[in-house]
Amino acid sequence: MSRPAQVTAFRKILIANRGEIALRIMRTARRLGYGVVAVYSDADRECLHVREADEAVRIGEALPAQSYLNIGAIIAAAQSSGADAVHPGYGFLAENEYFAQACRDAGLVFIGPSPEAIKAMGNKAGAKKIMQAAGVPCVPGYQGEDQSDAAMLAEARSIGFPVMIKAVAGGGGRGMRLVADAASFPDALRGARSEAQSAFGDATLILERAIIDPRHIEIQVFGDTFGNAIHLGERDCSVQRRHQKLIEEAPSPKVTPDLRARMGTIAVNAIKSIGYEGAGTLEFLLDQSGEFYFMEMNTRLQVEHPVTEAITGLDLVELQLRIASGEPLGLRQEDIQFSGHAIEVRLCSEDAAHDFMPQSGRMAFWQVSDGLRVEHALQSGSEISPFYDSMIAKLVSHGATRDEARRTLIRGLERTAAFGVTTNQAFLAACLRHPEFAAGQATTAFVGRNRADLLAPRNGAHSDAALAALLLYVTDPFAPPWRSGRSLAATFPLPARFGLDHRTYDFEIVRERDGGYAARLEGTEYRFELDELSGEAIRFRSDGLAESARFFRDGDHLHILRQGVTFSARDLTMSAPASAAASSSDGRIRAAMNGRVVAVLVKQGERVTAGQPVITLEAMKMEHVHSAPISGTISAIDATEGEQVTTGKIVVEIEASGA
Repeated sequence: MSRPAQVTAFRKILIANRGEIALRIMRTARRLGYGVVAVYSDADRECLHVREADEAVRIGEALPAQSYLNIGAIIAAAQSSGADAVHPGYGFLAENEYFAQACRDAGLVFIGPSPEAIKAMGNKAGAKKIMQAAGVPCVPGYQGEDQSDAAMLAEARSIGFPVMIKAVAGGGGRGMRLVADAASFPDALRGARSEAQSAFGDATLILERAIIDPRHIEIQVFGDTFGNAIHLGERDCSVQRRHQKLIEEAPSPKVTPDLRARMGTIAVNAIKSIGYEGAGTLEFLLDQSGEFYFMEMNTRLQVEHPVTEAITGLDLVELQLRIASGEPLGLRQEDIQFSGHAIEVRLCSEDAAHDFMPQSGRMAFWQVSDGLRVEHALQSGSEISPFYDSMIAKLVSHGATRDEARRTLIRGLERTAAFGVTTNQAFLAACLRHPEFAAGQATTAFVGRNRADLLAPRNGAHSDAALAALLLYVTDPFAPPWRSGRSLAATFPLPARFGLDHRTYDFEIVRERDGGYAARLEGTEYRFELDELSGEAIRFRSDGLAESARFFRDGDHLHILRQGVTFSARDLTMSAPASAAASSSDGRIRAAMNGRVVAVLVKQGERVTAGQPVITLEAMKMEHVHSAPISGTISAIDATEGEQVTTGKIVVEIEASGA
């Protein structure tokens, strides 16, 4: 039913978020003539979104609960800055009905759905009840109020393992666990609760039967205050790790026009039934037989909205702002046309080779490739904080065909320089190249099924080491001058040495009479002819092959991007020889990343067995369990719950049995 127009004028928008999404919203808001206000935590004081805004207001300390989840602080920031509208972005408070209500109570326009709609559809349990009442197929599960351990385990047994545990209040893979059996259910339940509370401020969970090897398909919808609603087609988000999306594309290679129309109609009818206003996404699982099941609704703008923008030509943030100001949608379903194919990858600061462990630190050098849409809030020297999500950029390609978009994205990804912090850049490129993805056959099992192939080291590791040796010399301002045909290493006070990929190499560089270089390491000689060396780029020939590489020297660290793979070497020539590193069997458990201790699972004097969970850290809104490397007795606990620890810090010590 249509409603009378409600014109809600606003002139200044506070963006209750950070990083790339804050900058993305600013871009459209300014184009439409709005002022923009940023908010920031202590950890984000120097971030780009703070400097780019017209005004910026501090809202608290680094932890999300003290800043970006602090409703009172954000409302106060809007009032003090004179903002009359709030855009929540995605994550944090974007799907929190209490935040939307607080904006309404303060006389602020919330650029999103009403608190009532968020409560109805943003809550996973409530949304499933509404969809079930409407006859929409849903994944069997439990959405009850009894959240006790015993009740949840009983319901899981009733549903049948494997089951999914999900946070009722949010998405992004946080508060989500796939549980194979009853024995592992209690630990998974505890971890999901803790993660959900930390990320969303709500520890309530639901259970669902796990559908094996499905596709993850979502439908983008918009509704306005006049009762109009449309869908903008689907996105395929099947390539995931830890239940978090890595690659999204539109349209899906599996969805036919008929299936798109059926899923779109269901989505549109669902939001019309509750008078939904603004942007939203209904998420479905599509099984191997072509049947689909409703999972949840995200009552906000999605991370992956750029792929929909690419194939429709629409600015989804502009649609949000126009709807929030009381304008009609201005689009009918028949007006929506799709052009070409778009693919997005999420560049994350994480180590794919070590179970996607989050990484924080300084981005020493950052440069994006031409030919892609890149959403980011980075610059050379930016600090990657351990307190927030590990996604640092989104790279988006658009082509006439899926394969054109895929090839363009691979090339652009491989030419993006991200030096100083380990990222999943090479892993994403491997995913895009994999025959299963190239054929459009990837499901949610893609990463797990092909993990070994996707993480396989590329050939040429020794050649990489030789190139690193050469660059360490030619970029060293204190390197001794060469003498033709003589080993330069002979003039060094110590043997030339560097570390790369957890190995140490001794090397020599010899300048040949023809002007070329020879790098000698581990008994092998590699010859290089330099065609060009300028700035952060080198063009060289080796074994008759000419190629280019990017590099950046940051003190004694040298970062290199070669053939789409980034690796870093450290000059150890003037360093004292390293003592034997403590092995994982020495009984000392070290923090695998910068993070916050959220649970100490043992007590001093307690006996533990190898592999037993001992301590849990939270980094970038995800929990990471550290287990005992050996069996023995807990001799010391060197960290407390709530403490922020740095990578490598000893957090628990175990005395081996029989020691």
